[in-house]
Amino acid sequence: MPKKYIGKQQKGAILTGSISDQINKIQKDLGKSDDFIYKKLQCLQLWSAAVIYIDGLVDPHLLQNSLLQSLLHKTDAAHFEPTSDRLEYLQLNILTTTHSNVFCSYDELYERLLSGNAILFLEGERKGLWIDVAGLKERSIGEPQSHMVVRGPMEGFSENIRTNIALLRKRIQDPRLWLETQKIGKVTHTSIAIVYIKEIVNEEVLAELRERLDRIDIDAILEGEYIEELIQDKTRTPFPTVFNSERPDTIAAGLLEGRVAIIVDGTPFVLLIPALFVQFLQAPDDYYQRADISSLIRMLRYLAFFIALLAPALYIALSTFHVEMLPTNLIINLAAQREGVPFPAFFEALMMELTYEILREAGVRIPKTIGQAVSIVGTLVIGQAAVAAGIISAAMVIIVSITAISSYVIPENGLSRAVRILRFCFMFLASSFGVFGIWLGLMAILLHLTTLKSFGVDYMSPFGPYVASDMKDSIFRMPWKRMYTRPIYSEADEGNDRIRLRRRYNLFSGRRKP
Repeated sequence: MPKKYIGKQQKGAILTGSISDQINKIQKDLGKSDDFIYKKLQCLQLWSAAVIYIDGLVDPHLLQNSLLQSLLHKTDAAHFEPTSDRLEYLQLNILTTTHSNVFCSYDELYERLLSGNAILFLEGERKGLWIDVAGLKERSIGEPQSHMVVRGPMEGFSENIRTNIALLRKRIQDPRLWLETQKIGKVTHTSIAIVYIKEIVNEEVLAELRERLDRIDIDAILEGEYIEELIQDKTRTPFPTVFNSERPDTIAAGLLEGRVAIIVDGTPFVLLIPALFVQFLQAPDDYYQRADISSLIRMLRYLAFFIALLAPALYIALSTFHVEMLPTNLIINLAAQREGVPFPAFFEALMMELTYEILREAGVRIPKTIGQAVSIVGTLVIGQAAVAAGIISAAMVIIVSITAISSYVIPENGLSRAVRILRFCFMFLASSFGVFGIWLGLMAILLHLTTLKSFGVDYMSPFGPYVASDMKDSIFRMPWKRMYTRPIYSEADEGNDRIRLRRRYNLFSGRRKP
């Protein structure tokens, strides 16, 4: 089903011109819902009219003061020329609201009515006038909840698409910040905004995004993840290929690098494409402190990534197949701890990891009033009771604890979830083939990552293909004086070296065809 762009005339049944017939049809289509309100009046004491709206979606003060009082104001009939369009006359000379327009179809009527606008009918007119008096109560701008702020702006996106767009325009006050709005969802008609900076964005990425959005055929879009799953390059991968954030400064920085933002009405998480692997290990705080400190912290994240991925698997492999690689004293201590444990290292690690995942999932949904008590119980069960009962060894508790803490160091939840899934695969490989199995798993993941693309851009760039100019913000963050070029997937002026680099590596050769 083709999407509906705001302001575009829609095809469908044409208004009849009779106020009573139109109100009866709307009541019938809405199932005689109690929140449908209509008020008949004498517009300017000259013409029979009616104002309709949905209770709860409009601002009552704006409706009363800006609309109804203006329409009920008495005017001299001599000021109105018989040849003039009555609705156009009201729009230009009477109404004090800033947004209004004429329509003539029921399709656009329902689109505007259910978006919080009031509709004005005049007797005998086969068209109507929508007036923007939307006033649905919404959450105010607050601090991001999932992306904690150490240093930087404390503002986070809200569920309102217009508020989110305003937060971006507040940070990028440039006329080249362009916006395309459309509706997706045959039932929900959810507003989607594509935001980019003209002359910086890569037009091939933008064209590919438009094409994928046009192919979406679904009843409802209730959150940005719907769009993320429907437009991603490859679904059979645990790694995220679309970045999301609820921090306006993060999205603004991505736009300045030539990326495209996708804002979905009803969610505070804004999508950003294309997404690279290195992007998921970067945090906004890296750019709000000195380059040397940021580089050390970023290296710590890479270390935590491998610990969260491989720590249980390495423990299983070393304690099962490669005991000779451990110091003698450590071997004796591990043997003494595992003397009363009835399970092999693999089942021991599997039980601990599953228990931790259950506690982690419960902690997300448990009421805050009892969350602390459950956390204490979980800690006692894992840390003391299980060891005292001889079910697990103390060394395994240490390994699982380090693994759990390291997984929280990863800034982006999508990559953290991928690590949690792959951790179990590595544990199975380690229990079957030892360190050799871990090495095979790493090679398989590396090959898989090099085949991934995000809207035609290689997922492992700038590592593969290697782009020296983009290494300045990968593992290390160079000082600002040396970060003077954008990534090669962004648009560039003729003659710039980035154009030659892009043609050399042909980053868009693997773009998915429709």
